[in-house]
Amino acid sequence: MAGGGFCRLPNGTVVVALTLTRPSGGTGTGPGAPVRVLVHAANRARALTRLRNLGLRAVYLRGNDRPPTPDEITAVLHHPDGLLWRAAPQAGQELWHPIRALLGPAGHAGPARPAA
Repeated sequence: MAGGGFCRLPNGTVVVALTLTRPSGGTGTGPGAPVRVLVHAANRARALTRLRNLGLRAVYLRGNDRPPTPDEITAVLHHPDGLLWRAAPQAGQELWHPIRALLGPAGHAGPARPAA
């Protein structure tokens, strides 16, 4: 996984930042475009579990080559869900989006389930 890292905060929680490929269910640019995802959690394992529970199955954090910047940490700490994303590399002044906008109407990164 390219472009990932974390930062431990003074209260013991962590902010994990990962560069992932865009899943196929979202809106906006096409699938496969890189996105920067931020997760605030109690520890690194829980941060990755939060992403995996949303359907982003192949999410791993190897190393700390691109930790979150102070601006990214501030953005994720001030968001009620603690999960944000935006296009990477950032073009212009793109704002952070809630994770629901990345995953699409199904609420997870897989294909939409047919109504039963």
